[in-house]
Amino acid sequence: MTELTRCGWVSSAPEYIAYHDEEWGRPLTGDDLVFERLALEAFQSGLSWITILRKRENFRAAFDGFSIPTVAAYGEADVERLLADAGIVRNRAKIEAVVANARAALDVSLSDLIWKHADPGAPVPRTLADVPAQTPGSKALAKDLKANGFRFVGPTTAYALMQAIGLVNDHLEDCWVRGTY
Repeated sequence: MTELTRCGWVSSAPEYIAYHDEEWGRPLTGDDLVFERLALEAFQSGLSWITILRKRENFRAAFDGFSIPTVAAYGEADVERLLADAGIVRNRAKIEAVVANARAALDVSLSDLIWKHADPGAPVPRTLADVPAQTPGSKALAKDLKANGFRFVGPTTAYALMQAIGLVNDHLEDCWVRGTY
């Protein structure tokens, strides 16, 4: 059996392999689905992505499947409940940002707001060194999100979101996934 060539950031951890092969970089729309990815990218800030992947189902349970109207209705008791949940990242600023972002998302089509920043013409990266941490597009997306009341969405987090949901295709040139969608 031939081993598939994957992007260099993929370790042998099954969570990384599944995320890379089945999800990362593939176009994703739908406000709740995009909201989940935005929330997870915010929680990842300063942490390893594998930590978030391993806690993902806990995040989904704790945040009611990332239903925007449900999370937008959270109050202080919900924030305290989340802070006590050892299954997720217990960071008050990040938890409060997710709640605030759900409230902001009630006033916009989150998927449409984000997808207008798609960059299908981005250069094809040959190596990990060719993949930027942020771009003019991610700076514009972060600015647009902040102007609409979103928090914890700097240009680097915005670019990670763009990569995750397919606004850019940063699968490396020799990655087996690159041309599959």
